[in-house]
Amino acid sequence: MFDHIGLAVRDLAKTRAFYTAALAPLGLGVRYEQENVVAFGPPNKAALWFYDRGDGPAGVHIALTAETRAQVRAFYQAAIAAGGKDNGPPGLRPHYKPTYYGAFVFDPDGHNLEAVCYAAES
Repeated sequence: MFDHIGLAVRDLAKTRAFYTAALAPLGLGVRYEQENVVAFGPPNKAALWFYDRGDGPAGVHIALTAETRAQVRAFYQAAIAAGGKDNGPPGLRPHYKPTYYGAFVFDPDGHNLEAVCYAAES
């Protein structure tokens, strides 16, 4: 069901230090890092993401696994029809992974909901 979860934080350096120490005994470590973002997980999987929001609004990012790109498109259309707000239409995001195909919407409370598929178009 879940592909990954992201949380907005006010102090990314402090969050990185805490989770690096706390998750190490579980075999989880930093799997992705860029300015203003760090992600932890098992080898080859960034699953728990933290975004530096400074004093900006906090929010949750939940990415749900889709088996096909058609499901990603259907998710996006259904979410928009149900009152969601666009935060990125269906499409490839090769800067994440070459076959990363996702769509993003804000739910009624402003949380970022995503559907993502790693499979090639079928």
